[in-house]
Amino acid sequence: MGSIEVRNSLLSKKLKRTETRLLIIDDNQLRYNQISALFAAQDHQIQATLLDDLKAFEKQLNLAWDIVIFGRAYDLKIEQTLSLIQASAQPSLPVLLLEPDDYQTDQYQSYIHKGIYDVLNLESPEKFYINIVRTLSYSRLVQAEHRLLSELEAAQTQAQSLVAESHKAVAILQEGIHIEVNAEYATLFGFDSADDLVGLPILDVLQPEDLSQFKLRFKKISQGQFEQARFELRTQNPIIKNNPLQIEFLPSGNEDEIQLNIECESTHQSVAATPNTTPTEKSSSLFTALQQINRQLANQPANANALVLFSLNNCPNEVFQKDWHATKAYFSNIPNFIKEQVSVPVYQVDTALYVALFQAESKVVLNSLLISLNGLQKPQLLVTEQYNFPLHLKLGYCELTKQIPDEAHFERILSKAFLQALPVFNTPKIDTNIGLTTEHIPKTVQISLLQELKQKLDTGDIHLKYQQTYDKQDQYTHTYEVSSGFIHNNQWQDLSDLADLKDDPELSVQLDRWILVEACKQLHNFITQYPKAKLIINLNHHILLSDKKLPELVAKLLTIIGSKQAHPIILQFSEQALQQNLSHAQPQIALLRQYGAEVSIRGFGDSLYSDTILQQIDTQYVSFHPTLSKMLVSDKDIGALQEKVLHFIAQKPVEIFLTELNDMNLFANAWNVESRFLQGNYFQKKLDRLTDVQDQ
Repeated sequence: MGSIEVRNSLLSKKLKRTETRLLIIDDNQLRYNQISALFAAQDHQIQATLLDDLKAFEKQLNLAWDIVIFGRAYDLKIEQTLSLIQASAQPSLPVLLLEPDDYQTDQYQSYIHKGIYDVLNLESPEKFYINIVRTLSYSRLVQAEHRLLSELEAAQTQAQSLVAESHKAVAILQEGIHIEVNAEYATLFGFDSADDLVGLPILDVLQPEDLSQFKLRFKKISQGQFEQARFELRTQNPIIKNNPLQIEFLPSGNEDEIQLNIECESTHQSVAATPNTTPTEKSSSLFTALQQINRQLANQPANANALVLFSLNNCPNEVFQKDWHATKAYFSNIPNFIKEQVSVPVYQVDTALYVALFQAESKVVLNSLLISLNGLQKPQLLVTEQYNFPLHLKLGYCELTKQIPDEAHFERILSKAFLQALPVFNTPKIDTNIGLTTEHIPKTVQISLLQELKQKLDTGDIHLKYQQTYDKQDQYTHTYEVSSGFIHNNQWQDLSDLADLKDDPELSVQLDRWILVEACKQLHNFITQYPKAKLIINLNHHILLSDKKLPELVAKLLTIIGSKQAHPIILQFSEQALQQNLSHAQPQIALLRQYGAEVSIRGFGDSLYSDTILQQIDTQYVSFHPTLSKMLVSDKDIGALQEKVLHFIAQKPVEIFLTELNDMNLFANAWNVESRFLQGNYFQKKLDRLTDVQDQ
């Protein structure tokens, strides 16, 4: 017998036919040359770029790459490289790590968990090249998947648009029984409602003249033989005026279902036009949203799905009292506001009406997601280029179990969602009232602001904002800072260290008790999705110094939260307030620690008293003053900031947060400082609901 040569298709020429785009991060030109030579020896063309600094990396991330190889860099760590790639347009771009000098084999798993695709050693050139080719194969598959999905979506859009334009009557059949039909189909056969056809046999509706011939053809079609699935059918149905019917059977996408299309002359529109919208425009936006939602259901199947409808609860008169550009900006910014908050695709179905599909692995988790949306129904602030306007949204939902067959069904789902309110918390009621009345508000301060604050508190219209932090150690990945505020004269008022509250400590206490309870309710709901979640809740110092029942409230809240984490809530107070009330604050903080809460200090590190505070307050976390984060701009100041960090850690092993990291440069430079947590808009903006940045 002759020998059989076995070839590995990955090592064939197919991956060499186009240049491999390599981004190499290394400060060693010799290693770059060695990698280039390896490819040249295999007749493998590459387009390679070498860099070793953050600014060059930031620019190159705007281009398309196949593989990133990380060796060593001047001001880039592997962890920050991974985090920056994950936030880029190519989040799945594979990163290969060249073994560091101090690399140990038991570190391999931890590197993989961080997001490294593989760890390679240049001292074994053949093995190195094989691993590179495997990585390239994965990268090209991911790219091909994205490209094919885009092409498939374009093809589906074109096909569905042709159906819509030709006014086809469409039915979905299962074992010869109607299970779904569109409005055109119902109209064609004289039914008032599409639902009236569900359950009827196809023969009862089509009523073919040549019954035996139709049965024979339909049997073959049911077995998957669609070669003769387009034909003319003469019917005995007296409703049909234009005989014969032009019919076509098609695969529906589900194995046991068949789609029936019938060409008809009906110009029936399944939805009526609004005064400002032509029937074609209305149908177009509705149809486009329907396509996108069905595509999402098909491409990203989930065990539990719900369609959420966003509509205006009311429209403020002032929107129409400015100029045309202001009115236009108001309505065009509504979907932007919704998209920023919900972190899923949002589709317009009509003027100021939007829908989004929420998906989860179970109904319990879906319910948790829906509950978290309730905060968006509070009066909001819509910020445009020239004006700030009030925005009050109404949300409703409808659960979905399958794709939506047509616009008529879609309209019924939207009608149901408009009327069905979101689910709400079902937690024990906690009394936050400490017997306050509006009479105690001082007359010497801004009465309008404090009175409105009291009214907002009475109606529950205080806003809680949540911002996820980045843990460099990947242990507490779902730690969120909670800040609060309210809208006064169309301006946002932050409640942390609000100057007016110093004249009204009782209102401050009642406010913070409410904030604590509401934040903990949100956490109780959120741990259904992320059991390790924690909250850092910003409070004013009055509740610490004046509320003797605060430890008792904390204990109750910890019971309600039901977290398995040792300390799911961290109470955060300002350094300045603690410094001014040090002797009083010390025993209260110690008591809070006994009752199960941890304590953090915000605005820390930028005063003469920081050392004293750190030594005398039983704190586990400190959040640096925003001015210190500005030191990350220059190399010289980064060194000084690092010295500050090391100085404080030497005094007490606290975990340090760097704040206000709102752009890529600040976020990336923060990796050169020994602070554990990073926080800012680059990682996640402040939102009205708890959500994981990876879900956005």
